[in-house]
Amino acid sequence: MRIIKEKFLRDSAEQYPKAAKYLAAWVKTVRSAAWRNLTEVRAAYPSADMVQAASKKPVIVFNVCGNTYRLIVAMHFNRQTAYTLRFLTHAEYTKDTWKDEL
Repeated sequence: MRIIKEKFLRDSAEQYPKAAKYLAAWVKTVRSAAWRNLTEVRAAYPSADMVQAASKKPVIVFNVCGNTYRLIVAMHFNRQTAYTLRFLTHAEYTKDTWKDEL
């Protein structure tokens, strides 16, 4: 899969050093993947969840560093593209305000 806004992930890793190893591994895994659906994503990331944003568009939420952070990604399986949208702390994620922004 192709990752859009990979610099965003590097910036997030710099801002949250605890998550840097996870994000680097996520990039490597996604680049080599050819996922066609959420079930295939869950084979690599069992805790990945599909969530609907306020725009009614589905996004996939990855738990990072045990539940410390959340990576929110729009996956377009038909185009083999992953758009990184948000990287949030658990506290920011639970406020649910991010859904209104997507």
